[in-house]
Amino acid sequence: MPTRSPVRKRVTRGRTLKDPQGGLTDAGRAWFHDKEGANLKPGVKGKADTPEKMRRKGSFLRRHFTHPRGPMVDAKGKPTRLALSARAWGEPVPRDTAGAKKLADKGARLLERYHAAKERSGPAAKRGGVRKTRTAVAAKRTGGKKTRTVAAARSVRAKKGTPSTSRKPATRRAKKKA
Repeated sequence: MPTRSPVRKRVTRGRTLKDPQGGLTDAGRAWFHDKEGANLKPGVKGKADTPEKMRRKGSFLRRHFTHPRGPMVDAKGKPTRLALSARAWGEPVPRDTAGAKKLADKGARLLERYHAAKERSGPAAKRGGVRKTRTAVAAKRTGGKKTRTVAAARSVRAKKGTPSTSRKPATRRAKKKA
């Protein structure tokens, strides 16, 4: 039986997984997907103008630069992989902890904007919790002057003999029960 050599051969990959400019290449993301099942996406390089982009970029910046796990430059003065990761997300490469703090603060602002946008378009807004009423719209249009409320408008319609559009006629209710 042949014995193993004590010197291990280095496994060379035919493809580059790490981008020299920072982050991972497409092949690197595919490798992590195969190995660990990770669903990694490339960084948001442009403006974070949608809630998903705000959430992703803000989370990345906060996670990596609030308490950096290492220096921003090595002994030779070249940026480390941690610092280069900012470039992969379209941000300037920080040279020191002050630059990292600026990126962390930007991430916090992006997350605040994301949460505000989520609150505006959340289920409460769709249910009517945040929806403007007719009286609020009318008050805004008239500059705050008192106008006839919706209830007053209904009573005027009832006096005139016109049916109210918000109420169902009694015949419909009776049909549904039967």
